[in-house]
Amino acid sequence: MSDPRPIGVFDSGVGGLTVLADIRDRLPYEHTIYFGDTARVPYGPRDLAEVRYFAFEIVRYLVDQDVKLVVIACNTAAAAALKALQRSFDVPIVGVVEPGARAAVQETRNRRVGVLATEGTVRSGAYRQAVHNLDAGVEIYEQAAPDFVPLIERGVTGGPELEEITRRYCDPLMEKGVDAVILGCTHYPLISATINRTLGPGVRLISSAGQTSLEAARTLSRRGYLRRPENQEDYGRARYVCSADPEEFAALGGRFLDEEIEAVAPAAVA
Repeated sequence: MSDPRPIGVFDSGVGGLTVLADIRDRLPYEHTIYFGDTARVPYGPRDLAEVRYFAFEIVRYLVDQDVKLVVIACNTAAAAALKALQRSFDVPIVGVVEPGARAAVQETRNRRVGVLATEGTVRSGAYRQAVHNLDAGVEIYEQAAPDFVPLIERGVTGGPELEEITRRYCDPLMEKGVDAVILGCTHYPLISATINRTLGPGVRLISSAGQTSLEAARTLSRRGYLRRPENQEDYGRARYVCSADPEEFAALGGRFLDEEIEAVAPAAVA
């Protein structure tokens, strides 16, 4: 049995492309639709109820596109809305928080875990709860990093400004002696080189993208939803939608994916 319906992936902007890239690597025959809510990025400073409303709006859009799975490639949206979305829609929905928490619990040796995240994700306590559901003895130290997403959405992924801001956010975690740090926003892997250099070789960076793509693959396999191609060259197609400035999204997204994005459709929401 083969299910040709696409996987829907959404984020507040381009950051979720890190998750999309992992999904496409792991599931190369699957069609995908990526929704970047660039008109309303960043989500982090917003009230969680407002983010929840945005998430419902976008999931309805993706369901109307007949997706077979939704991946919330945004930590703030997953923290604000995952459970409510799962209760409200028949389509399976996967978030990024629990896979990242699981990886951190497995990687830490001294049971001191740091979280770099948006203000909204930190306020929600989603990572603290997810980690403690797995290991109540792990100490969690959360650090909001509100300046990262605006910088990344401007295309800034290196340089002295980013170095200074990264040091400011990482120093409190280093003072706590963490040996693993969760990148609690899907934008942050795009600046992981700077974060890794700042934290040093003794701290393991945890990106939830790979773990999330694995969970997506397992969910599709369990439900019999995988696409079975007719031949080995029948790769999945990627479609892109955004809520503001498709040309800017194509340019920045193509840079982050290291491939040309030929077309981006304007969103029917926002």
